[in-house]
Amino acid sequence: MTLKLKHLIPASIAATVLFSGVANATIVTVYDDFDGGLVNFNNTVAGAGGVATHDAWSTQLTGASSDQGDYVVTNNDGGSLSSSIYTLYQSSPSRQTSGYMVSIDPNGASRGIGAIGSGMTLTFDTAINAIGFEVGDWSTCCQPSDLYISFDDGAPILVGASTVFGDGFLTNNGAGVFVAAFDDSGDFTKIQFWGDGFGEVLNAGGTIHYALLERDSLPNGVPEPASLALLGIGMAGLAAMRRRKAA
Repeated sequence: MTLKLKHLIPASIAATVLFSGVANATIVTVYDDFDGGLVNFNNTVAGAGGVATHDAWSTQLTGASSDQGDYVVTNNDGGSLSSSIYTLYQSSPSRQTSGYMVSIDPNGASRGIGAIGSGMTLTFDTAINAIGFEVGDWSTCCQPSDLYISFDDGAPILVGASTVFGDGFLTNNGAGVFVAAFDDSGDFTKIQFWGDGFGEVLNAGGTIHYALLERDSLPNGVPEPASLALLGIGMAGLAAMRRRKAA
């Protein structure tokens, strides 16, 4: 069965759901403002019968790696971690991230997977399949610029896309978004996140939200728009037949 992709995004952005018929939606992403994104994350975890853990980065992350208890944070390029609490560019009222953010300014040989070396890795002691966090200084320059999450070196999952300046200013009209990815097809211990807007400043973290969901527990069986249209035509036909019989 083909894996499908569903985005949980704010009402201000049109939802994109890709289906080729009725199928299991095993990969879900969230792209939202800080507050709405966290609500979406928690609701998705709860809807799948899971329990979320929330780990705020309340102290600076430094050195080659940072042990957060359940997981270890490293830079993909092997360099030392650089972290700070970020005040969202152009946010009004002013808004800070919920904790320290790791600097992962994009660079690489090519966009997409070619930029993975500039990102960060979270290596978990116990497997998970749901992850979410805050991203700062997003969509301020260097478009097109995309954000990706991967589980256990799997195919990159697109969790954000910016094409023009400011189109990702979601939190208090500032340069901050919440991103998350869920994949209930398996259990994973390695999570990677990166961006490919070469030349821009990018940071991620704040509070790390994660969970382990049961396999095949995410929403599924949503009809494609064409199927809904056919259903509407069929219902209209039945109604017409009833009217003729009544006459």
